[in-house]
Formats: sequence, structure tokens, C-alpha cells
Amino acid sequence: MTADHEIPDRPPLTVTPGESVTVGERDTEWPAFVFVTSEHGTGWVPSRHLEIEGTTGVVRVAYDTTELPARTGETVELLSDDPESGWAWCRNDRGTEGWIPHRALARADGAALGGQPV
Repeated sequence: MTADHEIPDRPPLTVTPGESVTVGERDTEWPAFVFVTSEHGTGWVPSRHLEIEGTTGVVRVAYDTTELPARTGETVELLSDDPESGWAWCRNDRGTEGWIPHRALARADGAALGGQPV
């Protein structure tokens, strides 16, 4: 970890294929994401995982918004990278998993993560 990553103060949201959601604003910092409201809560989901018509969306790809809190210098294992969104699904040494933004990560070999310099 090259920077601390704090998690949002709201419960994570999991959406599943076929689920209907209300689509809100697009994130200005992370333009791949839109804010959605489902019967289970709210959260930021990559727009490419949704079929959007107006303010209604149908989930095409399951997505879990869980973020992983981490501190500078901590080592995490990258399990899945999403270069389009700029986030990676990681696991810490306690076995907890969640999303961490590329900007807070560096590979142990110093190579760029997700095709972007970190």
C-alpha cells in the first residue's frame, strides 16, 4: 500500500443479475461508476455492469461494493484487477477481501498496476 484507504461510512451493497435498480449520478472522480439504489441499499456500481434506460437499470453482472480498509506499507494480495474502473479486489493478511483503488497500490515488483502508473 502506498497510501491509506479508508472505507465509506455506509454498508456495502451486493447486486445480482436481473435485479432492478434506480440509477443516480455518475461519479465525477471515478467516471466508470454510477450511484444505484436497490431494495438492499445504495452504492457505486460500474455502469458497464448495468443495462440503463433513463433512471432505471437492470444488473447484468453481479457486483459487491465492499471496500477493504488498508494502511500505507501494508501488503495485500491482488485477487482481481479492474483496469477500466481503476480498482482492484484484494485480500489482506487476515483474510478480509474488498476493493482498493489503484492509486493506493503498487506492485511488489514496481510495475504499473492496471496499465496505469501508480
